[in-house]
Amino acid sequence: MMGVALSNQAVCVACGSVNRVPADKPAAAAKCGRCAAPLGLDRPAEVNDAQLALLLEKSTGLILVDVWAPWCGPCRAMAPQFATAAGALAGKARLVKLNADQSQMVQSLGVSGIPALILFRDGRIVDRKAGLIKADALAAWVGGHLTNSGKPAI
Repeated sequence: MMGVALSNQAVCVACGSVNRVPADKPAAAAKCGRCAAPLGLDRPAEVNDAQLALLLEKSTGLILVDVWAPWCGPCRAMAPQFATAAGALAGKARLVKLNADQSQMVQSLGVSGIPALILFRDGRIVDRKAGLIKADALAAWVGGHLTNSGKPAI
């Protein structure tokens, strides 16, 4: 397998199509093969319950979900930190945002307060944190899970 780049699966939040993303390609340049929408692997994507369920079912690697609400002050303060962390983690983890006010999944995810951060690997919860977290601490927390996975990540 010398010289062959491993690929991961990334679900397009625009059309729901599953895409293979070569590990050696820049995450910012990744586009959906079906609808040509950017896959947004370098910035957070807003998702609803159906999109999140599909992401968790079909994507490989790490997905970090920020459960938030527009009326929540700490959630609004967290938004730029989350966006910065998404850029730092591009190609290593996919960051998405789920509006708690519009979600039925928050209860099944065990969310009792927001902002809530839930880290998934291959569709399963591996860790969680609550409250406002700075971008560098967030990237370090997720990065610690990258070294423990033994698998390439998106």
